[in-house]
Amino acid sequence: MSRLPLDGVTVVALEQAVAAPLATRQLGDLGARVIKVERPGTGDFARAYDETVRGMSSHFVWLNRNKESIALDVKDDGDRAVLEALLATADVFVQNLAPGAADRLGLGTDALRQRYPRLIVCNISGYGASGPYRTKKAYDLLVQCEAGVVSLTGTGDAPAKAGIPVADIAAGMYAFSGVLSALYERERTGEGTGFDVAMLDALGEWVGFPYFYAAYGGTPPPRNGARHAAISPYGPYTTGDGAAVFIGVQNEREWAALCEHVLGEPELARDPRFASNTLRVEHDTELTELIELALAGLTAEQVEARLDEAGIANARMRTMSEFAEHPQLAARQRWAEVGSPVGPLRTLLPPIDVPGRTPRLDPVPDAGEHTAAIRAELGFGSG
Repeated sequence: MSRLPLDGVTVVALEQAVAAPLATRQLGDLGARVIKVERPGTGDFARAYDETVRGMSSHFVWLNRNKESIALDVKDDGDRAVLEALLATADVFVQNLAPGAADRLGLGTDALRQRYPRLIVCNISGYGASGPYRTKKAYDLLVQCEAGVVSLTGTGDAPAKAGIPVADIAAGMYAFSGVLSALYERERTGEGTGFDVAMLDALGEWVGFPYFYAAYGGTPPPRNGARHAAISPYGPYTTGDGAAVFIGVQNEREWAALCEHVLGEPELARDPRFASNTLRVEHDTELTELIELALAGLTAEQVEARLDEAGIANARMRTMSEFAEHPQLAARQRWAEVGSPVGPLRTLLPPIDVPGRTPRLDPVPDAGEHTAAIRAELGFGSG
């Protein structure tokens, strides 16, 4: 079997919750050995978020395949010696402890890099290592609020948080890419490095369009539910059978094609109210009524067929159960099984698909499952 890109790379993760585990799981997907350091007894507190996956937490199952779990009390001298032995052999250290905790434990970037010059240190925090918010607790919803995401999501009547932990995911993705770039840099320089990722900074990057829209347009993008604040027609439209088809028009050519080939109303493209995207956004309510009137005699399936034939982007809103049976994922054989303490679980293959290489799907570990084996490997007793 061909080696995966990060075979031979060892990652030590003093991690919890979502952001850091997402970053390290993806490193593990690419072949890195990820050793997850957990609290003795309880482990990562995300293990107790829920019990929906045959008694295991859905968050934990999602984020922790391809890892070994060692239980260490990092404040205990004996366990700390085990951690230091791990770090001496590691390529990467990732942590997202509470603000200031890593420094108090002697695990800050400067201290670690003095002891282990080739080590890459990734610190994930809520608001960064300086500034008035540096010690403020940061959970996903709270960072969504601070980054303005909640003000952008929902309807005109009520704001809403994103349905997935986007602040955590954003930070995890930048931590993942940051580790990859640091490994590449070390190949050239022979030296490790340290870098920080703040959830607020990461999510702030993701709200770039509404920031520029508001800063230079004078008003924030309106909350439009499933519609787009700056593009029209873009969003759900009701068909004759009561279903909703999502349509995304990106340019004037597509707008004309929609009118002629889908709606059967070519003159609508010449209506002065809809002569540009800006005007269509301004008159979106009127336009929606006209589009749905034209679609009233068609089923969703017929509308989708017309849209596909005209080359116009479209989609159906699926529930999670419908997503799990998505025909595109089934046709591409994107589902597999991963082991866990509660038996095999159905999961998606890693999104980075390296041709000719078997995707890695090692089991989700039980808390402290590999403690004895790792201690023995490092020359320590069972503890």
